[in-house]
Amino acid sequence: MDTSKNFALLTVVACAFLAFFTVLFIDFLPTSLGGYAYQRFELLALSGFLVFLPVGFYVLRPYPMSLAVLAPTIILSVGFLFLSFVHGSKPYAWVEPGMYVFFFLAMVTGGAWVAAEGSAAGFMRYLLLIIVVCCAMYGFATINVYLFALFDRVVNLVNFIPWGFVNIRYWSHIATWCLPLMPLAVLVGPVRDNRLWRMGVLLGAGLWWWILILTTSRGSALGIAFGALVVLLLFRRRALSWLKVFVAYILAGVVIWALLSVFIPSLIADEVQIRSIKMDSSGRMPLFIEAWAMSLQNFPLGMGPQSWLTHDILTDAYAQSKHLGHPHNMYLMWAAEYGWFLIGLLGLVVAQAIRYFWIKRAELFAEGNNEQTLMLVGLTASVSAALFHAGVSAVFMAPGSMLIGLFVLVAFWALIIPKAITDELPAEHRRMAFFRKGLGAIVFFALLVLWLLWMSEVRLYFDDMQQDEQTYSEEVGEGTLPRFWLHGNFPRSS
Repeated sequence: MDTSKNFALLTVVACAFLAFFTVLFIDFLPTSLGGYAYQRFELLALSGFLVFLPVGFYVLRPYPMSLAVLAPTIILSVGFLFLSFVHGSKPYAWVEPGMYVFFFLAMVTGGAWVAAEGSAAGFMRYLLLIIVVCCAMYGFATINVYLFALFDRVVNLVNFIPWGFVNIRYWSHIATWCLPLMPLAVLVGPVRDNRLWRMGVLLGAGLWWWILILTTSRGSALGIAFGALVVLLLFRRRALSWLKVFVAYILAGVVIWALLSVFIPSLIADEVQIRSIKMDSSGRMPLFIEAWAMSLQNFPLGMGPQSWLTHDILTDAYAQSKHLGHPHNMYLMWAAEYGWFLIGLLGLVVAQAIRYFWIKRAELFAEGNNEQTLMLVGLTASVSAALFHAGVSAVFMAPGSMLIGLFVLVAFWALIIPKAITDELPAEHRRMAFFRKGLGAIVFFALLVLWLLWMSEVRLYFDDMQQDEQTYSEEVGEGTLPRFWLHGNFPRSS
């Protein structure tokens, strides 16, 4: 492994660890910003970092990677910027579009960098280690919270578990990304056959399934079930070993739930409180209808960034329902604010990912590479679950979810980029190295300037939000959650 490969792998691994630690253990960090704002700033910094570093390395040492890999994402990013110009007169019109520009660019440039350095499988092994260790530590720490609640004779545990998150939904986003990946920890990697390791993963995953059952997180459960169904259809018997462990972890979660949420509480209380599974839309339908109506107002360009917060209400159903900072559907939110034009551009990136997936799947099947096939199974289940969950929740708005999702998506892209694209460039391409370096340098500095300008706007937005926070806490309570900042009310709509 050469120095460049080491640097690429260790840098992305370090960023992933930082993201997971701050998302799951933000309560232990001394930050004056508050967990939500701290995670948002971290997301902006890491997404910029994962754009600058790959481009910078491309300038210093052009690696074998076709620009076609980035083309659909660049087009999508230009779409976000174009829509910012269209609605540029609105306050802070650049803030959220800038976040999505760097998030989607980082997803692909980070994945392409790891793939070009031949570290896709290595990064995936480290990512699994980070996921299992962090999630298991969180699960074991939850037992302490459980015991304190139990000693206080509290039987409604959902008021205390999960801990460290603004509400249950933000934790459920993390569960959606991580639970489909945890079975891989005992199927691939150097310690997969270690009994102590396998027992630790089983307990860690079981505790997370216990929390999911305890909180009846329907979005996560349905999303994970959808992801499992997708990989069974796409991989069939090759996914059975993953499915076997996956089901074992669910059963472990059921046993832990029966013990901790039913049996033990029944010994200390007259009745056991178990959350029922709601069969309705939890008030989401009026939000969906309103977002759909917004998407048709200025077809196909949408009503502008953050217009969900400031627009004149269009439907009676939403006027009479609780106002939230997000319509609980990422696709309808993007269609409402950025238009169906942008949804079409997003479709280009999805189409490219599907194409690369099919090519990579055929490569792995032909090579008989069982380890990377299982990695692809888990990543496909995780990404499919998150994309499904995004249809009913703010998976790509809440900063914790975006931080975790960024590195899962980096791993996914690193693994699906076909081998032919990462092979050594032919001689005629190497002779263009000087031109490629020059172009890369221009792009690098343009992105850096864009990021600095955008971050200055983000900082102004944060300062104004802090000034308004006290006003809104007095007038409307916690405000309309979730949004770029926690209360989601600024800019004021008067």
